[in-house]
Amino acid sequence: MDTTDLELTDMDRHFADFVCRLADSRDQFLWNAAASVSNATGRGNVCLDLATARDEEGTATELERLRSFPVIGSPGAAAPLILDRAGRLYLHRYWEYEARLAAALLALGREECAVDEELLREGVRRLFPHPPIAEVDWQRIAALVAVCRRFAVISGGPGTGKTSTVVKVLALLVEQAAGERLHVALAAPTGKAAARLRESIRAAKEGLATSPAIRDRIPEEVATIHRLLGYNPRSGGFRHSRENPLPVDAVVVDEASMVDLPLMARLVDALPAGGRLILLGDKDQLASVEAGAVLGDICDTGQVHAFSAPFRERVERLSGERLPVVDAEKTASLSDSLVVLTRSYRFGGGSGIGELARLVNEGRGEDALALLKGEAFGDIRWHGLPTETEMAERLRGPVVAGYGEFRAADEPAQALEALGRFRILCAHRHGPYGVTGLNAATEQILGCQAATGGDWYPGRPVMVAENDYTIGLFNGDTGIILPDPDGSERLYAFFPDAAGGVRRHLPLRLPGHGTVFAMTVHKSQGSEFDRILVVLPDRTSEIVTRELIYTAVTRARHGVEIWGREELFVEAASRRVGRSSGLRDLLWG
Repeated sequence: MDTTDLELTDMDRHFADFVCRLADSRDQFLWNAAASVSNATGRGNVCLDLATARDEEGTATELERLRSFPVIGSPGAAAPLILDRAGRLYLHRYWEYEARLAAALLALGREECAVDEELLREGVRRLFPHPPIAEVDWQRIAALVAVCRRFAVISGGPGTGKTSTVVKVLALLVEQAAGERLHVALAAPTGKAAARLRESIRAAKEGLATSPAIRDRIPEEVATIHRLLGYNPRSGGFRHSRENPLPVDAVVVDEASMVDLPLMARLVDALPAGGRLILLGDKDQLASVEAGAVLGDICDTGQVHAFSAPFRERVERLSGERLPVVDAEKTASLSDSLVVLTRSYRFGGGSGIGELARLVNEGRGEDALALLKGEAFGDIRWHGLPTETEMAERLRGPVVAGYGEFRAADEPAQALEALGRFRILCAHRHGPYGVTGLNAATEQILGCQAATGGDWYPGRPVMVAENDYTIGLFNGDTGIILPDPDGSERLYAFFPDAAGGVRRHLPLRLPGHGTVFAMTVHKSQGSEFDRILVVLPDRTSEIVTRELIYTAVTRARHGVEIWGREELFVEAASRRVGRSSGLRDLLWG
């Protein structure tokens, strides 16, 4: 085992030293293995897959040698490193997270719920009237799955109706409660995603085909997952756990693709006996920044699964729909818990954005590039990547057009609304084609000038990077620095509040944050803008993948412009995110 090609961190080296001390060994092979698995976890993998890119003989030799060390145990052993039968090497805590999560989800996935079928059938027909086209109403099917099973996953791209579907699910669950109080916790990975879910639920409740009494009992308050679980920043632990479960009947999690393995494992651990779990998200989006690609593994991305025959019959009886019949041998333990929404109500047949997202998602990079460069659609556009010296001048037009209205606004609410109409997205944080370089270029174009003695200037957009529960600001929250509207020249940071207004904070009171004229695609998850400009790097990067481009493109409602090098774009569209994990095997076999 060789670490020559790895960029080892100090943490990787210290961990390898620690493991060797525990083993009372100076064996370089053991040191390399420990450093490599630490490094793999730091890069978003749950484990180090020793069988990848190795011949069978070499792998067998390595595995046999690793098993000889007392600090490396088999699954279930009390050892700092765990090596499973498939040749995956784990830090013990990540093996435990994965094993606990898989066992819990499989148990949840086996359980159906007792319901008043006549009441449910009537509610489904009322809330999901048949569409005018002859196709299966998968929103209706998703709602039935979520009501009839303890575990449900509703996946789909932007505009497929995940949130509107789950609001109807909540209405159905309230109706099933027959007057008893239903305790539902709504959660999202970030404060920004929580705010968007709150807004979407409030909008979807208007005009919902149910009684005012039922509508009023549908919850609206959304918390971050950390806040829901009662995170203690001092101890790093959570108030709610297996020993102290959440006092709820159901948990709904939006933007589940952003949830990493440790957090998802802790959330599922905290479910009470008999509690439901409903996950919403786009399985094709970027995975979490931290370890794992949990939603993708749960959905078995790339594979098609059908309901089991008994559950399909139940769904057809309740929905009145005739579902496509698929070979029963293709069903698996979680098949009855998963529904994928495919019809986009945002991107219709005349949408270049929708067609571009589809081609990228299918890995058809050359076709996607041809579509971008063609003239069939007016909402997508391709430009070659400017050189570093050309960047500022090339940016001038898009920046002035995109941020002109925002910069002209002097009322905080008006400025926040205008800020949400345009954004520059990029893959990396640093460099001329990254967040730092593009933010600096944008500030120069707009003539932004900081006040004396600090980085603050009127019209500076900021994104919070840390949670601060004391003032209610969370990772992903976006605000603007502006003078006090009351007439003083004092600068404040204005953020949207839960009631649709704005709240203000002194800039020096803000938690960690950064300027956000430009942001990474990762940070843009959970956001939508009218138009986006995507600036890709000038060289091959392992993080520029099909999922990154798809996620970037689907942040836009009305217009996408991409700057890049043609060969790198095609290459990236063919490359999927590779996260090493055993969760998919544990769930799907």
